[in-house]
Amino acid sequence: MKTDLIHRPRRLRKNKNMRRLFRENHLHIDDLIYPIFIVEGVNIKKPIKSMPDIFQWSLDRVNEEIDRLLSVGINRIILFGIPEYKDDQGENSYKKTSIIPKSIAKLKKEYSNLIIITDLCLCSYTLNGHCGILKNNELDNDFTLELLEKQAISHAQAGVDIVAPSGMIDGMVKYIRFALDKRGFSNIPIMSYSVKYASSLYGPFRDAANSSPKFGNRKSYQMNICNRLEAIKEVKLDIEEGADIIMVKPALAYLDIIREIRQCTFVPIACYNVSGEYSMVKAASLKGWIDHDRIMMEMLLSMKRAGADIIITYFAYDVAKILNINNEYK
Repeated sequence: MKTDLIHRPRRLRKNKNMRRLFRENHLHIDDLIYPIFIVEGVNIKKPIKSMPDIFQWSLDRVNEEIDRLLSVGINRIILFGIPEYKDDQGENSYKKTSIIPKSIAKLKKEYSNLIIITDLCLCSYTLNGHCGILKNNELDNDFTLELLEKQAISHAQAGVDIVAPSGMIDGMVKYIRFALDKRGFSNIPIMSYSVKYASSLYGPFRDAANSSPKFGNRKSYQMNICNRLEAIKEVKLDIEEGADIIMVKPALAYLDIIREIRQCTFVPIACYNVSGEYSMVKAASLKGWIDHDRIMMEMLLSMKRAGADIIITYFAYDVAKILNINNEYK
């Protein structure tokens, strides 16, 4: 048998040190953003039944969560607010005294090295649970833009570092960029949920954020799960309108979209490792069906390999603990 003609890629995989030397992708603590749900009230640490180890926090106790994250090196968070009351106009989404502006101001005062990102949307603040204001049971796109402007400005005035509009409202990036610049907040970046699919993987999040639509669905504004080219269109539009970072959501089921966008743009790409992806791993691991940590790390590395620069994930604390002690994934 002639062996001199055999190609031998295994030479570069023959031991751990060799595999580390030729590793193409790495997962870092700096890649991770951790979502936090903040609710009005006092002395609240409420477990989210469908998301093990994730809680709703009142503002007087959220420091417990921040300190836990900082202890493993996570200093980037995205905040989601659960208001005291809801109405047809989502007033609590933009009032200066509402939960998110209060949270930003408090945390910025107490943690100088914390990067705070805020979700800009109306779904948690409206009685109907949709991502905008309804008119004749249809989303009024342009009136919703006016309220997103108010929301962005209230967060900026409180000291936010990055705003993240998530409703897939046409023109939202352009409208928010103009509003921020006009009022002297031109240095605040926009991380746009540019490609947000009408996915079935958001269920646990809606428990956490109390944001389920009371009727209908969000398919008229979130993207069709069948579409690929439309995702590229949405990204290009958001970049033209001033997005500094674009996002794909969900992450795991849309790795092809992350890859496609990576090949046609040079702006940072974030992906959201959503609640359904998180809860499936937690549930299966509790049954003893999978190795929680190995599956978790493999999932997140797939997102980096696809081309994501940033991963928003409920696994951030667990991942950081592993990265701090295990060189296998660094």
